Amino acid sequence: MKQNTMFPNLIQKFITDKDVALLTKLIGYEDTARKLTVGKLIEYLVTAAASEWKGYRHCGDVGTSAGLVDVDHSTLSKKMKELDYHLMKEAFALIVRKCNRVTRRALKIPNRLLLVDSTTITVGRNRLPWALYHGERSGIKLHVSYTPETSMPLDVIETTGLVHDGPVDEGLSDRRFILVQDRAYFNIKRIDQFVSDKQDFVIRMKENVELSTIRSLQRLPEEGSNVTRDFTCWLGTPQSRSKKRHRVVFFTDHEGHEIRVVTSLLHVSAEAIAGMYKARWGIESFFRWIKQNLNVPKVFGQTPNAVYNQLFAALIAYVLIQWLYQKTKSGIRTPALSLLAFQRTLLTGTLPLIWLDALTTFLYEYFTLSRSSLSFIG
Repeated sequence: MKQNTMFPNLIQKFITDKDVALLTKLIGYEDTARKLTVGKLIEYLVTAAASEWKGYRHCGDVGTSAGLVDVDHSTLSKKMKELDYHLMKEAFALIVRKCNRVTRRALKIPNRLLLVDSTTITVGRNRLPWALYHGERSGIKLHVSYTPETSMPLDVIETTGLVHDGPVDEGLSDRRFILVQDRAYFNIKRIDQFVSDKQDFVIRMKENVELSTIRSLQRLPEEGSNVTRDFTCWLGTPQSRSKKRHRVVFFTDHEGHEIRVVTSLLHVSAEAIAGMYKARWGIESFFRWIKQNLNVPKVFGQTPNAVYNQLFAALIAYVLIQWLYQKTKSGIRTPALSLLAFQRTLLTGTLPLIWLDALTTFLYEYFTLSRSSLSFIG
């Protein structure tokens, strides 16, 4: 049975031949292939992630039924090994930029949140000997900045599993946002620097951090508040103490466990700060979703290029699916589909009529009312 050809055609709309030419030129890659060009490989990998295909052989067996070019699995494997994965990373950044041009809803906070965390994909030690992790496992780590208002990653840095989160964060900070991070990123010198750089943040502290010269902040108690303390202080021991006073908020989670966060936000309620930290659950949900629904833990190849090409293609698939879901859902009064149900019915051509109609209308308008843009709906 012929599969829905939505994804290959949609990718062609978002990453045009001109875009691919610019990307290949940017990284200095010469594409001499006649059949499996870089553009066609992107279509294959993104469709494979969205459809949860299991490997190169699976791709080769079912690719044509999804509207992809007919290629042998060995050709896919060879192309994945030789193509510098930075091209796929740039393609991911391009898709993020295009999808983020849509109007964003206003948040009831002084600035937008940027959640920063990492996730590790592990496989057997012999599978990726260049990425040894712990014991008999190898691991690849994705360090991600994620915006909860769009439910999409903004930037991604790839490393092997043993690389510590903290130093990598320097490449993910962004003064347009309030950084929200877990305690793995806590560092006294670093948060001092954030204040100097005017980078707002809400970061969970380690429980053993010494607090000195505490000055409680005046606050009006809110009914049902889970905030237990709100004060400014110096952080650290006399030998390694912060150079600036910082605001610290204590609150309890739904299980009654105490959480301590340090923040640069001085004119926001303690309850709002606690709420910002709780928004971290969004990036945890994102990690769980891509692992469960985009076949991310099933690594096709063994070389760095093959692995990272696959992972960035999966991220492209997520961004496109999430973007289409959010824009289509906004045109329906009573949406009854989850993101996962939307993905699966979209790819199998069984999207409910009301959703299909809303999707068609949105894409028709997005692609400048071009009739040819609608050809990839069916």
